[in-house]
Amino acid sequence: MDLSSIDFALILFILTLITGGLWCVDRLYARPRRAPDAPSPWWVEWGAAFFPVVLIVFGLRSFVVEPYKIPSESMMPTLLKGDFIAVNKFTYGIRLPIINTRIIDINTPKRGEVMVFRYPGDPSQSYIKRVVGLPGDTVEYLEKRLTVNGEKLETVDAAKYSHPEKLYLLPKYTEKLGEVEHDILIEQQAPPFVREAMSYPFRENCTYSAYGFSCIVPKGHYWVMGDNRDNSADSRVWGFVPDENIVGRAFFIWFNFDDPGRIGRFW
Repeated sequence: MDLSSIDFALILFILTLITGGLWCVDRLYARPRRAPDAPSPWWVEWGAAFFPVVLIVFGLRSFVVEPYKIPSESMMPTLLKGDFIAVNKFTYGIRLPIINTRIIDINTPKRGEVMVFRYPGDPSQSYIKRVVGLPGDTVEYLEKRLTVNGEKLETVDAAKYSHPEKLYLLPKYTEKLGEVEHDILIEQQAPPFVREAMSYPFRENCTYSAYGFSCIVPKGHYWVMGDNRDNSADSRVWGFVPDENIVGRAFFIWFNFDDPGRIGRFW
């Protein structure tokens, strides 16, 4: 699930440098040399005026919260196509923008949390999935049942889910992953895998069969899956998420053009 088509952080960073440079030129060089009543050149005035705004937006987006739009159905029923979500950027530690290097440790991802990360196969793309396996965990998904460290996750039948765009009902279950209870969709007639598993780092940690898979999560990595289990290309297909690819924790729906009733939902 690609959450962004352009690297807006890089654009903001460049704008911050440009407007900040103009602000410095005006304050340190141009203004002292102008007559007291002389107007500032338009390019200096506009650049210096925009600098505080761009700096604030860049700081908030880089270190506090970042908006994304959900473009696919892989996280149904938790997140729907068209949801605009907010992502907490400091929950998993303070990271430098652009290079995404963590400089301050705060928390680490927990099972059940919805995490945004840079896709391991192409870090220019941002993906969103639910954290299933932590470093050192043994994760199994056999016969459509998820097991973590030998313990089968509790699942309870829930009311059928009405697909918002298609005229049929989907089997819905409530699953408890860590301390988090959440709904998942499972189509029993579908095969265990959405697609054939790719070659990926630490592929030797996983064993696949006609019934599912079993994987040991390596140090510094996470195993993630979509809530729409049979319609999600996730760790089952492309492998583990390294710690350095983590962006933040999704926690809030702040807008949806098609369904305003979803606005304000936390999880």
